[in-house]
Amino acid sequence: MDRQRIQESVRAHAVLTSARSRGAGGQNVNKVNTKVHIALCISDISGVTERERALIAARLSHRITKDGVLFLDVQDESSQGRNRDIAVARLAAYICTAARTKKRRRPTTPTAASRERRLRFKKKRSELKKRRAAVSR
Repeated sequence: MDRQRIQESVRAHAVLTSARSRGAGGQNVNKVNTKVHIALCISDISGVTERERALIAARLSHRITKDGVLFLDVQDESSQGRNRDIAVARLAAYICTAARTKKRRRPTTPTAASRERRLRFKKKRSELKKRRAAVSR
């Protein structure tokens, strides 16, 4: 996976459209198209292997249409330009995160020292609770 090539392909192949945004914007909120909708066909992403492309399709399936187009809406800022920059960066980050293969967990066994510490703690706790018990007369 090549992050640089992924960002370049997002910039080159992504289709950006604007729409009216909800939320903050002051007097312009009902007049200016500040929300940015970004769409990118998964097959256009360069810098990823076919295996990574399959991982992207599986992990981002809730953001992919039946045609294989990955989409995202951004309306964080009240400026279309800033939302556009955020959308490109966020889409590239989603792709990089989804393409990363997870490290396999190697099961380990507790060390002798850690077992000893655990038993000492249990013994100490047990003694503390015994001392709390009501004294018989």
